[in-house]
Amino acid sequence: MKNAKQLESVLNNLDGQKYGAYKQLKGIYQFNRFKLAVDHIQVDPYAPPSKIRVIMNRETAGIPVDLLDSKNKIIAVSDFLTRAFGESIQKHKNSTGMNNKNIKILIDRPGEEIVERTSVVIDEDEVEVRFEIGLPAAGRKILGKAAAGILTRILPEIVDEAMLYKNLDQKGLKEQVSLMLDQEHIRKEIDQRNLIAFVADGATLPRQSGVSDKPMKKAVPFSSPDNLRVEISLPSGKIITGMGLAEGITLIVGGGYHGKSTLLQALERGVYNHIPGDGREMVIVKQDASKIRAEDGRNIEKVNISTFINNLPAKKDTRVFSTENASGSTSQAANVMEALESDSSLLLIDEDTSATNFMIRDARMQKLIAPDKEPITPFSKKVKPLYEDKNVSTILIVGGSGDYFDVADQVLMMDEYKLKDVTDAAKNIADSDAYQKEDMSDNIFGEITQRVPLKSGFSKSGKDARLKPKGRTVIMYGREPIELAGLEQLVDDSQTNCISVMIDYLRNNILDDRLTLSQAADQVYEHIEQNGLDSISPYAGHPGNLALPRKQEFIGALNRYRNLKIK
Repeated sequence: MKNAKQLESVLNNLDGQKYGAYKQLKGIYQFNRFKLAVDHIQVDPYAPPSKIRVIMNRETAGIPVDLLDSKNKIIAVSDFLTRAFGESIQKHKNSTGMNNKNIKILIDRPGEEIVERTSVVIDEDEVEVRFEIGLPAAGRKILGKAAAGILTRILPEIVDEAMLYKNLDQKGLKEQVSLMLDQEHIRKEIDQRNLIAFVADGATLPRQSGVSDKPMKKAVPFSSPDNLRVEISLPSGKIITGMGLAEGITLIVGGGYHGKSTLLQALERGVYNHIPGDGREMVIVKQDASKIRAEDGRNIEKVNISTFINNLPAKKDTRVFSTENASGSTSQAANVMEALESDSSLLLIDEDTSATNFMIRDARMQKLIAPDKEPITPFSKKVKPLYEDKNVSTILIVGGSGDYFDVADQVLMMDEYKLKDVTDAAKNIADSDAYQKEDMSDNIFGEITQRVPLKSGFSKSGKDARLKPKGRTVIMYGREPIELAGLEQLVDDSQTNCISVMIDYLRNNILDDRLTLSQAADQVYEHIEQNGLDSISPYAGHPGNLALPRKQEFIGALNRYRNLKIK
């Protein structure tokens, strides 16, 4: 194993040579406090950056054992170190050699959520940081001295700042670990109390803007209606209060711009834990909750949507419904059934992003169009049996229809970002309507079909078999895009990266034409749980940009693959 001085000598000797000579660097180098592993060298200055790892003994890093003695703590610490490494990179951006346009050091960039990642991996013996470096060049000639400055001088400073416990924000690290444990405790509490969500008093729900996920300054803090307020004692010793939403059907109503959708958006992100200072740290929702919307134009493959849509012209069988260009209603029906197929026990729906004819059919329209002429059974008739028959709750934002008053268990009103319980008033209005609505609710929900994906649907070869993520919302499967924009709870580019790797692992190791989609997905997650997230990556030693998605988003991506074949 070479040392840091030998690495510096090699780089100085490479100065001015053709870029391809950088490949000599591949290997492991011993520095004072860590090992530097150069796993992959980019082929030219314009190719994706070179893949590098820093490996440090846990004893050298000095992170207290009591901050690393559970999986949740390790996830919180790994997230914190990833952020610290990124902040240190930014701090050194203007250092000598760092201002060259060909030079860049990159590490995964987490958002406001804490997600299991591969950027920092901590095992019983070592702390490993995975990142990328764009090795410097002038044209296609090596800038060896500049590279030596980055790798042997600037990088060790970043490592010292971001990996040694004595140099970290120790208070901030302990706060993040403690917060993570508190959030996980609340998740257990809401399950034990038969709740579907908890929103703490004082939470900041609005965001700065449509392009910033930071909390809005001077926002109205959340306050629970008195009759819904619950108290939870946390492992940290704190006692917090907030709104506990019971299982069943919850409507959130109110005028435009009063905060209804803001509350729902906070709830849909509540499937994740958040960093300190986000404002939504104590907004906790059942972890399998699925946001449902209309998604015109999406592909649907043999989904049983007969619960909602039947009697189509030409007698098309909606028990195995397929289309390459779904309408608003058929796409939303499929999204509901696919969420249930992926084991969601809570649906989150905003009428602003829903198909109107899927959501409601008022009494006047029922009288004009006979039931046997209308193929759509609206969600308003199915939401109650969905809970009573399948034990799946719904939180629904409505601003333009009172048809759901009859079936709601609780109705909450947002008024200038303040929440009020108006259940009694809503029920009184429903009971005093001038005209009687017919059959507001069905007795049963209908069948949830578990589909079996065929391996032949993934039998591409050569370049057509490559899975390449393009940001958060698209994965290119060969030349075929898998569009993920409709998966609104997918929050991180690295989750999309991970989905592409998971699909690759699934097609090569799991699919056997017998397992259902849900069973096949479970096997992928079981493998990850037992062997680590990086075990599914084809990039041995350096899958540094993966963040684990939920089962719901993974199956959602498979459902949006246009060549998916169902048995």
